Amino acid sequence: MWMTPKRSKMDVEEARGFRPEWTQRYLVVEPPEGEGARCLVCAHLVVSASERDVRRHYEAEHRYYQRYVEEGEREALVERLRQGDIPEVVPPTPEERAARAGLGIARLLALRGRGGGEGDFVYQCLEVMLNDVLPDHVGVLGGIDLSPETIRQRVLNINENLRSQLFNRAKDFRAYSLALDDQAFVAYENYLLVFVRGVDVDLEVQEELLTIINLTNHFSVGALMAAILEALQTAGLSLQRMVGLTTTHTLRMIGENSGLVSYMREKAVSPNCWNVIHYSGFLHLELLSSYDVDVNQVISTVSDWILLIKTRGIRRPEFQALLTSSESEHGERVNGRCLNNWLRRGKTLKLIFSLRREIEAFLASVGATTAHFSDPEWLCDFGFLVDIMNHLRDLSELLRFNRVFAATAFDHISSFDAKLNLLHRHIEEKNLTHFAALREVVDELKQHIKEEDKILDPGRYKVVICRLQKEFDRHFKDLKFIKKDLELFANPFNFKAEHAPIAVRMELTKLQANSDLWEEYRNKDLGQFYAGLSAETYPIIKGVAYKVASLFDSSEICEKAFSYLVRNQHTLSQPLTDEHLHALFRIATTEMEPHWDALVRARNPPNP
Repeated sequence: MWMTPKRSKMDVEEARGFRPEWTQRYLVVEPPEGEGARCLVCAHLVVSASERDVRRHYEAEHRYYQRYVEEGEREALVERLRQGDIPEVVPPTPEERAARAGLGIARLLALRGRGGGEGDFVYQCLEVMLNDVLPDHVGVLGGIDLSPETIRQRVLNINENLRSQLFNRAKDFRAYSLALDDQAFVAYENYLLVFVRGVDVDLEVQEELLTIINLTNHFSVGALMAAILEALQTAGLSLQRMVGLTTTHTLRMIGENSGLVSYMREKAVSPNCWNVIHYSGFLHLELLSSYDVDVNQVISTVSDWILLIKTRGIRRPEFQALLTSSESEHGERVNGRCLNNWLRRGKTLKLIFSLRREIEAFLASVGATTAHFSDPEWLCDFGFLVDIMNHLRDLSELLRFNRVFAATAFDHISSFDAKLNLLHRHIEEKNLTHFAALREVVDELKQHIKEEDKILDPGRYKVVICRLQKEFDRHFKDLKFIKKDLELFANPFNFKAEHAPIAVRMELTKLQANSDLWEEYRNKDLGQFYAGLSAETYPIIKGVAYKVASLFDSSEICEKAFSYLVRNQHTLSQPLTDEHLHALFRIATTEMEPHWDALVRARNPPNP
């Protein structure tokens, strides 16, 4: 999340003010001098009146008071604090400590993808440890219930607590975007993961899982649309504040006139906001693109090799690095769909390419076919695929940085588009400078084939690069449509006012003439700079900032969910309700901390 800028030079008109709702939320009041926020508990003055800093003080110093959450309790607490009557901080009882320990263990089990049945094993481990190390404290375990039913209920309670926090924060979103990922799978069922990214008045970014939708029960686009709208309504998110939509490029998502994107745009249209910007999710960039550049079914062949190595070559030392890499991605149990996704990555293909001679010898030793290794065209296709996927991997790494605004991500996309033009020209000229694997294959084949024209057919790969360019244009054409907004957001002081929309020119001219703001822009990052910009003085520029900041910039949260899924596919394939599955994914992806005191106070016995 963005740090709050400490502005040393601020015009009065640019000051950010105290908000009345903070009094009950964070136990602060506006001081007589009218600057900052005064804590009712410790009288500390929070100098910067931004919600981020006020909340940070409250959570660091007075989290105890989070237990005052029941109806009427908060108002009574504020009144007592105003009169100087500070409630005594009562230490938790042994029962409350035991309940909190149980909640913490349930959360850890969920984070590691462990089933509720493993709570008993954890209990046995703790019992053995305390017996040997702290025998006088073994009795504390008596109050900790780690039965499967209790663990499952606690996971659901933690999910509900985190969900309530998200809904409370969503009320303050000035703009938000959704990321829809229907590549997720659990056992034999497909799910749609819906993530939300919102920004508040201080440009603080929040990325969270909004909901999970079982596609088996919502097969039609209409049913899917209804489920998403219900989730948005439950969270208190108005469609008029929706800015962007990030999806995969499945037919369900982007089908012309019948895909989910078309439905969402119709519902979200508003004269006061952008048309909803749609573009591909960055997480599946390599995965999606691999289908466009995989000539000659290379991935399918390599997949057969890997399955054979996992069944008959697992003890061979030359394959240990490959097997270790595979197991770190999806464990020992190989799910075919998961393996396919793993193979469609530049890093993986590069490793397999480096082991091609060892793989050929292994295939020959077990009596499998090695015909591909004597086929020049197939070998060239393999080398070309490795090189292109490696370039895509480089792009994915650039897009993987956390909290990079979409404007920066778009710069990387534009640079890669120029790179594709260069690769197209080089392959046409048979210049393999940027095709290391293909060059290695060609050099090897030259030793056996004297006629060079029979080794490499550049026209074959020019077509592939052109197809990839068209796909990138299709995936990110909406970002190109708002290119000026992205440039204005990223470089407001270098953007020529005459090139800006008429409505923003006056504000932009005033902004560029303010030397104090220029210093802030130079010394702070974009999030900090726009957080301190006056919404009263620069309403249009600030509005652009909210919208651009809310666009999904990276694949961090999507990758968290995807990694959690592939690491724990065996556990997640067990019989689970959609509610429980939702809870596991929320706990695995959230940046929020559960309100433990509230959970302890609201604990209920598990349902029989």
